[in-house]
Amino acid sequence: MCVTAVESRPAGVALTPSPGGHRPYGARVKAFVALTKPRIIELLLITTVPVMFLAAQGVPDLWLVLTTTVGGYLSAGGANALNMYIDRDIDALMDRTSQRPLVTGMVSPRECLAFGIALAVISTLWFGLLVNWLSAGLALGALLFYVVVYTMLLKRRTSQNIIWGGIAGCLPVLIGWSAVTNSLSWAAVILFAVIFFWTPPHYWPLSMKVKEDYARVGVPMLPVIASNQVVARQIVIYSWVMVGVSLLLTPLGYTGWFYLTVALLAGGFWLWEAHGLQNRAKAGVTGGKLKEMRLFHWSITYVSLLFLAVAVDPFLR
Repeated sequence: MCVTAVESRPAGVALTPSPGGHRPYGARVKAFVALTKPRIIELLLITTVPVMFLAAQGVPDLWLVLTTTVGGYLSAGGANALNMYIDRDIDALMDRTSQRPLVTGMVSPRECLAFGIALAVISTLWFGLLVNWLSAGLALGALLFYVVVYTMLLKRRTSQNIIWGGIAGCLPVLIGWSAVTNSLSWAAVILFAVIFFWTPPHYWPLSMKVKEDYARVGVPMLPVIASNQVVARQIVIYSWVMVGVSLLLTPLGYTGWFYLTVALLAGGFWLWEAHGLQNRAKAGVTGGKLKEMRLFHWSITYVSLLFLAVAVDPFLR
């Protein structure tokens, strides 16, 4: 997560602004940027732009790429800001989120709420007026799903939270396709499914690392309520399905040999890492020796390589 640099302090203790309420302008700007969670949005854009190349079977209109990218940032940024507004109580108690702008006092809850709503409205109009209304509807749907379904309804109630809540993170794939074609296709649906099955085994290793944080605030992420062996087994199951789905594009005629080669190699290495984590969990390995973050970091590399292959493949067919 992208956070604002402030002085260190114990988790759960909000930083009080300096006397007279002075908050440096530069720090305030950084805080509002941090509300959008730029590093997460980078991942969303990695899955949006390459799909536009596949949809166009070459280089899409560059102005369209720019407007779609900006709209995607605004929409996802609004969703992330609203997520921080809703979760500000538990963010103050978790080590990994204790430096977020609402917790430190650099941004007030009212400012965050207004900022998030403004980005939601602006991004929807941006998509509708500069891209198309199908993409606008998908972007708004992703925002509402993340804020209402995931953050408000699922996150604190069920260990299935990241599975179904992850749908919001799959929609940028559909947005990228619809931006170019003003329609959807099975190719977009397959890539949507890849991200759907990628999300749990991507996030669960991180949750294993910080499960004490989630346990402290009563958020039932799977690693909080299940053993490492159970979590690792679920990771392996989802990983196999994800890799299998990723291979469907080529036999259905949407991609060629280059994409298939990358999908096989990157997917094979993913499965190697997933099974390695499961073997260590079965052996009762805990702590740093479990090496769960190896799979988390590889998951980011994997999705980047896979979608880069999506973009490059049309030029090699």
